[in-house]
Amino acid sequence: MATETRDITIPIDGIELHGVLAIPPHAMGLVMFAHGSGSSRHSPRNRHVAAVLNERGLATLLFDLLTDEEEQIDAVDTTLRFDVEMLAERLLAATDSVIASGTMPRPIGYFGGSTGAAAALIAAARRPAEIAAVVSRGGRPDLAAGSLAAVRAPTLLVVGSADTWVLRTNRDAAGRITAPHELAIVPGATHLFEEPGALDEVARLAASWFLTHFTPARAKAS
Repeated sequence: MATETRDITIPIDGIELHGVLAIPPHAMGLVMFAHGSGSSRHSPRNRHVAAVLNERGLATLLFDLLTDEEEQIDAVDTTLRFDVEMLAERLLAATDSVIASGTMPRPIGYFGGSTGAAAALIAAARRPAEIAAVVSRGGRPDLAAGSLAAVRAPTLLVVGSADTWVLRTNRDAAGRITAPHELAIVPGATHLFEEPGALDEVARLAASWFLTHFTPARAKAS
């Protein structure tokens, strides 16, 4: 059986967020993507990571935290992408919608990039019983500093060794996270992991993290 892929719309507070849901046969959980600065569900990087997760038996939901109109505004002044509180609230609303549907694979994890990682950490802190794992790719956990100690989901921070400023902020964040966590440094990679093999390593690390931490959650649920 092939992976089932379809476009979905998530209504939230009078707006509609658009996404792409992919569910492989016998999915072992769902990973919701929180896109980063200037990115969307069409991001080739996140689509690549999602495809690897699908191959490993994980369902994925890539969806936009901003509407089309907001994306146009943000493209000019870049303010909305840094409103991590708003992004976290929308991620939470989408998570509640997924849970309420009763049709999505469980458990649920978050994969966040750049400012989307901050939103994912804030949201995970507010849904400790629902979010089984978090992966941050080149994330900005400094923007979620007030929520880091409240995160209960096992958290993987993936950073490129050449992304020096972000690496410093992630090292600082690792010292604030009290949940099980790891800092994984991809040698030679810059912020967008554009170097040969770098994004493949991100996907490998993410798949391993989710599968490791989804398994106990599934066993507990059963």
